Amino acid sequence: MNKITREKGQFKVVGTRVKRPDGIDKVTGRAQYGADLVVPGMLTGAILRSPHAHATINSIDTSEAEALPGVKAVVTRADFAALDDADMIDIADNCLARDKVLYHGHAVAGVAAKDAQTARKALKLIKVDYTPLPHVTDVDAAMKPGAPVVQSGRQEENVQPEHSENVTGYCKFGHGDVEAGFAKADHIIEREFKTAAAHQGYIEPHACLASMTNDGKADLWCCTQGQFNVRSLCSAILGMEASQLRVTASEIGGGFGGKTTVFIEPVALALSRKSGRPVKIVMTRDEVFRATGPTVSSSSTVKIGMTKDGRITAAHAKFRYQGGAFPCATYSFGAQAAFAAYDLEAVKSEGWNALTNRPKEAAYRAPGAPMAIYAVESVVDELTQHFGLDPLEVRLKNAAREGTKAAYGPTFDQIGLVATLEAAQKHPHYSAPLGENQGRGVSCGFWFNFGGNTCVTMNLNDDGTVGITEGNPDIGGSRASISMMAAEELGIPYSDVRTIIADTSSLGHNDVTDGSRVTFAVGLATIEAARDAIRKMCGRVAKIWGIDEDAVIWEDGYAKPSGPNAGDFEPMSIKEIAAISSNTGGPIAGHYEVNADGAGVSFGVHLADVEVDPETGYTQVIRYTVFQDAGKAVHPDYVEGQMQGGAVQGIGWALNEEYIYGEDGVLQNAGFLDYRVPVASDLPEIDTVILEIPNPGHPYGVRGVGETSIVPPLAALSNAVSRAAGVRLHELPMSPPKILKAITDRG
Repeated sequence: MNKITREKGQFKVVGTRVKRPDGIDKVTGRAQYGADLVVPGMLTGAILRSPHAHATINSIDTSEAEALPGVKAVVTRADFAALDDADMIDIADNCLARDKVLYHGHAVAGVAAKDAQTARKALKLIKVDYTPLPHVTDVDAAMKPGAPVVQSGRQEENVQPEHSENVTGYCKFGHGDVEAGFAKADHIIEREFKTAAAHQGYIEPHACLASMTNDGKADLWCCTQGQFNVRSLCSAILGMEASQLRVTASEIGGGFGGKTTVFIEPVALALSRKSGRPVKIVMTRDEVFRATGPTVSSSSTVKIGMTKDGRITAAHAKFRYQGGAFPCATYSFGAQAAFAAYDLEAVKSEGWNALTNRPKEAAYRAPGAPMAIYAVESVVDELTQHFGLDPLEVRLKNAAREGTKAAYGPTFDQIGLVATLEAAQKHPHYSAPLGENQGRGVSCGFWFNFGGNTCVTMNLNDDGTVGITEGNPDIGGSRASISMMAAEELGIPYSDVRTIIADTSSLGHNDVTDGSRVTFAVGLATIEAARDAIRKMCGRVAKIWGIDEDAVIWEDGYAKPSGPNAGDFEPMSIKEIAAISSNTGGPIAGHYEVNADGAGVSFGVHLADVEVDPETGYTQVIRYTVFQDAGKAVHPDYVEGQMQGGAVQGIGWALNEEYIYGEDGVLQNAGFLDYRVPVASDLPEIDTVILEIPNPGHPYGVRGVGETSIVPPLAALSNAVSRAAGVRLHELPMSPPKILKAITDRG
């Protein structure tokens, strides 16, 4: 299984650009998203949220709201089950506050009413007695002794005592003698960096519809990246058996990691249980910004030593991440990813998580990696400038390759970093001339990629077409890619395969659509399910022909004798086998379940050209090219789309996007008018170059591609702007006022 069975030239369907199966429904408006489902007797749910950044809840009086005509239920944290798992308690506390509100917008109570107007009126009638507490929203301030404590008793044992109670986690990676390595350097640069929290920016807000019957069974329809995870979380929070809750994933209008957990779903279920009616909750955009997780903000210190010929002798980084009001693990991902692109003899990477009075962080496309690699790649670029060296040559000289011991521990198998660097070096973009006030930035990027629990069923229909049932919401074209791999393996047209996303009662457990896992893991399971079906079809044909099963082979959609000694039989097509399946043993299906490993890491290189107006600080991105190893690009259009999408999100993060909190701890830009994402007029064409260095852990060589593309842009843009402006910047986003101040301060 963990062996590449086909070379590039052997594919017929994989690698082509077929039409996406959901395209017509989406462009015509037939596709149903989270807020589209309507059922008879449905109530409207709404959630009361904290006006304070940090406060004790002394009491909640819901009597007036419950007495309001048209209100059918009111719930608080007391309506959730008693929990003893710390992670589950955090998720429940984030959905409805317990004894304290921990950030502005923290949910406190939910109501279900006959309509939205009544629900909003009911929220105003709920009386909450608060005692405001000191708050902290900055990561560096939160880590200092004496900082307002967000939650007590959450520190892990390995956290150093010099930090405040807000520091909950610490990690360390690396190898070699760092101090000895710095002693060998001709020049050492140490810099401080900061990045702001950025939201995933999905267009569709969170929405769900919950319906619980009197016998305790429930159905939940929601926009999510993982319906099985939603079932696990909600059933635990509500005190239900998982088998009693069926979760169906709607089409998803963007997620990027932000829809991998629950926010409103347990509240809707609790309201439905209490009211005996279906309850629908749809977040407003303001609620999405204030109460769902952006990625972390960060503060970093990076120190790198280099010889005058461009060899890195040592590197040491310290990454301080805040994940909001609850502990998170993103800091460890950043610390691991930081130096993954380099083959280093002496390296050390440390990470800390700090609690702040902000919403609980959620994943955002390669969580933790963009901030860490931004800081590292900025220092590497500054060192190349110091020595007057070519940025790509320096990265090639130090590049990780097959056999490199990664800074975070493992030894790399076949990887594509060198190939992407060489492709960038040869590309016309890299040698194109630059004009006045223009600069070119380079950055490498890395992501781990995951596999995880996956279950696929493949059913052969009577007419020879194939239905595939899998359990991962399609957020990047996976239905097409999975159908393509099935068609490839079976030797049938792509149009003869249809892939559907199952609800939680129709298939075995599947992990969340995240970590760039789906095309790799579900694709692997699909291929093996197809091979299972092929074995069964060959077995049926062997019985018809009266020969041994191993004397029948499968080629291009036909069962054939393995050779002259097997007998002289006419090949049987998949349609012929399907048509008589009821007479040869019944329906034919292929199954495969796996906890997939061998996902294969992913590398990319980005080139960015910008022009900076020295009078205003405004930055225009004038050219951008992405180079990335896809292992095998199953559907090149989707791979290019992932590469372009990640680049665009990274451009926004680098230049404009940030959560802005006032001194009162209140988010000041909770909407797309003030939280500015890039629009088409802000961007050039994003050029892409796909490289295919096969992943040995997949039958077709596939690697995940969805997350690596957001990692390099922060550094690539920062390096480009720094070169164009003639002054180094160390804080993101590089908004015009910050750039103008840096230019002015330079003199």
